[in-house]
Amino acid sequence: MKSFVRPLLVVVVLLALAAPALAVPHAGDVAPAFSLARPAGGTVSLRNFKGKPLYINFFATWCGPCNVEAPQIARIYRTYHRRGLAVVGIDELETAAKAAGFASGYHWPFTIGLDADGTMANAYGAIYLPVQVFVNRSGTISTLRVGPMEPGDIEDAIKKIL
Repeated sequence: MKSFVRPLLVVVVLLALAAPALAVPHAGDVAPAFSLARPAGGTVSLRNFKGKPLYINFFATWCGPCNVEAPQIARIYRTYHRRGLAVVGIDELETAAKAAGFASGYHWPFTIGLDADGTMANAYGAIYLPVQVFVNRSGTISTLRVGPMEPGDIEDAIKKIL
């Protein structure tokens, strides 16, 4: 299965780059809506977080920088959750078992969604991983970053939306 995921991701990236009409959101844009399956069942959607500051982290188990950031994201969540921050981890193109294992391994206490077909990645311009999206209480993107972020930069982006 792993050998199938990487080529599929490459195809998704190439299609995204070849699509001139692809509207990648930027700071100041309304966050694209989503509704995704959760590894343990049920769904998670953007509307679940209406009126809350939200940090969305796109990840995959095979992504080296995602694995480096994961422990810090758990710590940051615990620090800022008390101040109202919600966090959603979005697993890209992997199984529920892989996503759940990753979240469990890094002691992530927040919600995980499964972007099984890459639709959400396309909507958010996630051409490679990780991707961080910070959405303010009004549902507007404050910061969108493709690629890894230092913990201090993540915290700065969170402080802007709290």
